[in-house]
Parts: sequence; structure tokens; C-alpha cells
Amino acid sequence: MGSRASTLLREEEIEEIKKETGFSHSQITRLYSRFTSLDKGENGTLSREDFQRIPELAINPLGDRIINAFFPEGEDQVNFRGFMRTLAHFRPIEDNEKNKNAAATEPLNSRTNKLLFAFRLYDLDRDDKISRDELLQVLRMMVGVNISDEQLGSIADRTIQEADTNGDNSISFNEFIKVLEKVDVEQKMSIRFLH
Repeated sequence: MGSRASTLLREEEIEEIKKETGFSHSQITRLYSRFTSLDKGENGTLSREDFQRIPELAINPLGDRIINAFFPEGEDQVNFRGFMRTLAHFRPIEDNEKNKNAAATEPLNSRTNKLLFAFRLYDLDRDDKISRDELLQVLRMMVGVNISDEQLGSIADRTIQEADTNGDNSISFNEFIKVLEKVDVEQKMSIRFLH
């Protein structure tokens, strides 16, 4: 199957994806092979159903939110390039040192972009702030029925109270960054991709 991956992915596409995402040539071809194995429709795109067949996502309480992150607004398919762009958020930050380019935009796996990705998992209505209801929904997904609604409400209220510096009873992206400034985002939001 490795040969299928290299024949369908043109060299110039690999180079463009390398520049855009920071992945190495071998990582791209290996991930392309994984992508094509998930592509049950064999049409060069993945559907939500294709992602739901990944066991780690199927058991993750935030699996649906993570899957949604792969799909642009209103789309129900993602191509290989979009797949790679989303995965790039999970590349270890130290990998950026190998790909230093002063003229380049901020890498997809920078601390800020990792935090923006996480923020969007909470911002369910995409209005650029996390409301109490959105926080409650995500907390419910994570803890299930192990905590009462009253306890969850208390956690949500306390979280917003601590994070909300402008008094609008929600958490903006800047407030989200401030709350997580001491969190090791690199360790918590990185996947070690084989080289």
C-alpha cells in the first residue's frame, strides 16, 4: 500500500504540504497512507463516518468535537491537505526549529494556534467566546453522568468567574490564553509523529 500512497501524491503536493504544515516528507507519505486506509469511499476525501471508525476518537468524550475541527464550516468532506493542516496543530513545537523561515506566517503548531484549536473545541457556536452553556456542554461530554448538574454548574460558574476579566460572563480567546499561560500546552497538545 505504500506505493499507492506515493503514486497518488505528487512530489509538488508533498513539497507544498511540507511548507504549509512543517511535516517531513516521510511523515506526509505515512499519513497519506493512513488517510487512504480511512477513505472507505475511495474518493480522496474523508467523511465524519470515516473518522468515527478510528477507535481512539470513538472512545474520546470530545471525539465529535475533534472530528468537527477537521471540517470547514458547512463542509462534510475533508481532503488530504485539510486533514494535514488540522493534524499540524499537534506537531511538537520543537519541530519548528528545523523549519525556521523568517518570512513565514506563524506555524500551525505554535502555542497560539494550539490554544486557538483548543478554544474552538469549547466555542460551539463559533462566536469567539465561551459561554457558560458551552462550557457546561463540554464538561458534560467529559465527565458524563459522574457529576451532578449542580456540581457542573458550580464548576462552570467558578471557571468563568476566574477567567472573565472584562465582566461579560464569557471567556474570550485572550482570557482563555491568560488562564492557560502556566499550562504546558506543548506536552498536552502534541502527538509524536514518526520521522
